[in-house]
Amino acid sequence: MARRPRTEELQSGPERLMALVRTTVPPVHPAGLPFIGAGLALAAAGRRNRWLRGAGLVAAGANAAFFRHPPRVPPTRPGAIVAPADGLICLVEDVEPPAELGLPARPLPRVSIFLSIFDAHVQRVPISGEVTSVVHRPGLFVSAELEAASEDNERNSLVIRTESGAQVIAVQIAGLVARRIVCDAKAGDKVAIGDTYGLIRYGSRLDTYLPEGSEVLVLPGQRAVGGETILAELP
Repeated sequence: MARRPRTEELQSGPERLMALVRTTVPPVHPAGLPFIGAGLALAAAGRRNRWLRGAGLVAAGANAAFFRHPPRVPPTRPGAIVAPADGLICLVEDVEPPAELGLPARPLPRVSIFLSIFDAHVQRVPISGEVTSVVHRPGLFVSAELEAASEDNERNSLVIRTESGAQVIAVQIAGLVARRIVCDAKAGDKVAIGDTYGLIRYGSRLDTYLPEGSEVLVLPGQRAVGGETILAELP
C-alpha cells in the first residue's frame, strides 16, 4: 500500500514533486500493461503521422486510467463487509444466491454495484476469510445496470467463509462491453479484507450476497469505494 511521505522526508523540490506524484497518480494493474503497451507501440509506429500518434497516445492514456489500481485502506471494524468495487450502488434487495453454487435456495441480502467505464475496475475482497469456492458460469452480455444482468450475464462467483463461520459471496458480472472476467483467487486461499483479487474489462457489475441477518448500511444511489465503503455488518 502507498503511504503519504512525512514532511521531513521531502527536503528538496524534485524529491517532493516525485513523492507527491507517487501518492497522487495511482499505479496500474498488471493486466492493463499489454493494452497500454499496444497504444504506445501504435504511437511509436505512427510517430510521423499525427493522427496515428494521437490515437495511440489516447488509447494508452485511456487504458492507463481504466486499469488504475489505487491504494485503499480497509476499515478495521470487526464484522465489517466492504464494497468489492468502485461504482454506483444500484440495487439492495433479498435474492437467492447463484444456483451454480449449490447453496440453499433461500433469499439473502444482496447489494449490487454498477461499474461504468470510468470506474476503477479492480475487485477487492469484501471480508477476511478462506475462499471455499470459485465458480464461473457462461452467459449473456446485456447491460450490467439492468436487474436481469445478475441472472442472465456471464459471471464468476467467489465464496468466502470467515473465522466465525459466516459466508459472504462476491459475484463478478460481465456487462454490455465487458467480455473478460479475471479472478486470481482459488479455493483454499486465505484472503484479507480489501485485497485485490480480480478485475473485469470494460464496464461491469459486482453483486455481494450477505449472511442472513446482516445489517445493510447503504442505499441505492450511493457511490461505493472498493475496499473502503462498508456495505454491511455481520449479524
